[in-house]
Amino acid sequence: MVIDFHTHIFPDKIAGKTLEHLSRVSGNRAYTDGAAAGLLASMEESEVHCSVILPVVTAPKQFDTITRFADQINQEYCGSDRTCRLLSFGGIHPDSPDYKAKLRVLAEAGFQGIKLHPDYQGCDFNDIRYKRIVYAATELGMVVVTHAGIDIGYPDPVHCTPQMALEVIREVQPEKLVLAHMGGWRLWDEVERYLVGEKVYFDTAFTCEYLEQEQFLRMVRQHGSDRILFATDSPWSGQKESLEWMRGMGLPEKELEAVLGGNGKRLLGIDR
Repeated sequence: MVIDFHTHIFPDKIAGKTLEHLSRVSGNRAYTDGAAAGLLASMEESEVHCSVILPVVTAPKQFDTITRFADQINQEYCGSDRTCRLLSFGGIHPDSPDYKAKLRVLAEAGFQGIKLHPDYQGCDFNDIRYKRIVYAATELGMVVVTHAGIDIGYPDPVHCTPQMALEVIREVQPEKLVLAHMGGWRLWDEVERYLVGEKVYFDTAFTCEYLEQEQFLRMVRQHGSDRILFATDSPWSGQKESLEWMRGMGLPEKELEAVLGGNGKRLLGIDR
């Protein structure tokens, strides 16, 4: 089973304009149309069994709208046996004064996790607002995925450095924290220095064109293949291309199977 632990889609009526804007800001081309249909077509071609959708709440007022869209995705694409083609997390903004209530709303609606994006949300990851959210989400048993490292569209300042992430890990001790982009996009030397070996997951989103094989294998070996999650950042990386890259990295077969889906199944509580 292959699980892509980091993807994005948008409502059909805004997907085109949203991709156009983000492509212009980042200088990066999209591999799908940004809608559910495009992601499903990509999954069919690449033989990805489940894609985790990670919505970003860029303002507190977006919470209800994004939650409704995410819930619709889960209602349509998830079965009663917890098998899903598309599985959406929720999102929350650090400026939400009622963050505990909002997290409870998400948990009670069946959302298994939340996505944070310090750069899009304009807040350093070691800010007390994020620490409170991560702590409250951990108490609810939720997975927390955060963008980490440089954002290609908003490169300066960096709102989630490996040092900031380490502070949160040490102080909050989250059970299911995932640092996207192998712990910090294009800050991998610092990831090796500060984060490798810590109790945290890394996902591989948007790394296949940037992270050298030697460094990737060294990070996996030292951090543990049981804490690496295959991910693409679709539509910003191709699922087929990312899978080919991962399968060519030289991981032993048992470790490759864990990265491609076994670790994700365990984190999401999927039985098969």
